[in-house]
Amino acid sequence: MEQNVTDDHGEQVSEKTEVDSESGRNDSSTHVLKAKEKGHPRMSTVHEVAFIITICTAQIMALAGVGQGLSPLYIVGDTFGVTNDGQLSWYIAAYSLTVGTFILPSGRLGDMYGHKKIFLIGSIWFGIWSLLAGFSVYSGTILFSICRGFQGIGPALMVPNALAIAGRSFEGQKKNVVFSLFGACAPGGAVLGAVFAAIFSEFVWWPWTYWVQGILLFAYATSSSLVLPSDELVFAAEGSKPTFDFAGTITGVTGLVLFNFAWNQAGVVGWTVPYTYILLIVGILFFASFVYIERNVAQHPLVPIKSLSKEALYALSIIACGWASFGIWLYYLWQLFLRLRHHSPLSAAAQQVPVAISGLCASLAVGFFVARTKVAYIMVAAMACFLTGQIILATTPVSQTYWAQTFVTQLIMPWGMDMSFPCGTIILSNGMPREHQGIAASLRISVVIRYCANVGPPAVNTVVNYSISISLGIAGTIIRQTDKEGMDVLGSYRNAWYFAIGLNGIGMAIAVYFVWVSVYKGRSLI
Repeated sequence: MEQNVTDDHGEQVSEKTEVDSESGRNDSSTHVLKAKEKGHPRMSTVHEVAFIITICTAQIMALAGVGQGLSPLYIVGDTFGVTNDGQLSWYIAAYSLTVGTFILPSGRLGDMYGHKKIFLIGSIWFGIWSLLAGFSVYSGTILFSICRGFQGIGPALMVPNALAIAGRSFEGQKKNVVFSLFGACAPGGAVLGAVFAAIFSEFVWWPWTYWVQGILLFAYATSSSLVLPSDELVFAAEGSKPTFDFAGTITGVTGLVLFNFAWNQAGVVGWTVPYTYILLIVGILFFASFVYIERNVAQHPLVPIKSLSKEALYALSIIACGWASFGIWLYYLWQLFLRLRHHSPLSAAAQQVPVAISGLCASLAVGFFVARTKVAYIMVAAMACFLTGQIILATTPVSQTYWAQTFVTQLIMPWGMDMSFPCGTIILSNGMPREHQGIAASLRISVVIRYCANVGPPAVNTVVNYSISISLGIAGTIIRQTDKEGMDVLGSYRNAWYFAIGLNGIGMAIAVYFVWVSVYKGRSLI
């Protein structure tokens, strides 16, 4: 039931109260959401520009965290005396792991305590652990990997809440433009992070990459506190507070972390070491507990598993296959540049520029396709890009010119990324049960303009980042088992690429089946 009331200041407030369906009385334990209907505050042009730059910088910082781990990979490894590919991959996998797992509770925390507050906490956290990652040069590779993992919690808190603030502050076409700019910053952020990390590593000292990043993040948090509007939504409760799924968060995050850690560590020490398979089993048990809690215990589940349809599971499976292969493609593309072709980090970073340009074009173009064709077809096209780009890289000769296959694969691969994510988000929202179709109908429109920001439903974000991280662990195991003597580096890399091609083949098969189910059987999801 909804009624208009007047607050202490004489302003009209919308008050929603649940009514007991049997007795017709108000439930005193129900949360009451009061939001003043004031509209969006007007900003000056200068303030608006500063606001948009601040929001987009969150995306740039998050993706720069990926790039800064790639370009100086072997320089950092030499500092710690690390040459094992599995151990080196931890520098990337640890970051992606925590971004993927901690993004699950991030949005809920923003709803409960304020998106700006959680955003600022994430920025400061990111800065602290960036500084510590630099100081880990005086310790060792283990501390550095741990710092990289804790770094990832920062963007997991920042990015979804930044977009929530933007969505709350803008309306109409202006909101569409802000979201598009936000998404278009992603590929450029990764390349920018790689370039600056290469410059510091080659001409100064690699820890300065993280120290400067930490200083910039503190300055960014300070400016953001001044530029971003204050949290306006106030959750008031009569008799209780907004609930947080602590049991689901603890079991889900623990299960995902342990399962992922086991696979990535197996690439370093192998599966014969007992703690690897023990942690794998414990992780599976925690995740099983998470599923049980979300289905049967949690009143406000972190992931509404009961609401996931078969179509949603298809979409998540396709995304998992595509983005897992992308993680292998990205990491071992850098190995091709740095280890096999012996290019400098700065040269390798410069050769990544086509990814940023192609990704920008894909981000701006995919909204056009989403609005004019069925998402099932676009998912097939996305997997075709993933598969084609992976095959081109896997068959690239080391001595071949950059402008042949290497250049082409960097033009194709970003389109798989930027087509699969928005379509997966649409399918996930539209694949809700009948009683939630009203919500799904609203999401169909909003998700088209949200897609490229990489902050859709938490399940999609988790699958994207988690798949990248765990695929690196599996690839590390493959390389360890197929090149035990270290005499066939290229052959072992190709084995990892072939595995990624297999993942893409599975994803393509699911995508084609999805077309048959959703289109030719008349179950359109648009």
